[in-house]
Amino acid sequence: MRKYFLMVAGLAALALAGRAAYGWVNRDVAFTTPYQAVLLDDNQVYYGKLSGFGGAHPVLTDVYYVKSRVDPQTKESNSVLVKRGKELHGPDRMYLNKQHIVLVEPVGTGSQVAKLIEQTNKE
Repeated sequence: MRKYFLMVAGLAALALAGRAAYGWVNRDVAFTTPYQAVLLDDNQVYYGKLSGFGGAHPVLTDVYYVKSRVDPQTKESNSVLVKRGKELHGPDRMYLNKQHIVLVEPVGTGSQVAKLIEQTNKE
């Protein structure tokens, strides 16, 4: 009887340890800022609300990107923050392949990007 109890207790402990290890490796990362900057391996940077970062296909919603524009008269280049969704197919989210994500950084609430997003949302 004691052998049976020790075997069951050992299996239960092993199962709990396995579940804890699986949860640690596949956990969803919690971000402390509303928006994150996601750099992909093609050097494209997107700003948005990232969820499912621990999974195979994280999702980015409320997506923005920076587009450079050249003034034809002055030839000056300036950067503009553009909200995704105005494209022909009207995307409302991006499903990312985690293998193409180089890094993820928080967008500081007082940063220029956060201010531009806030300004865009008011319009």
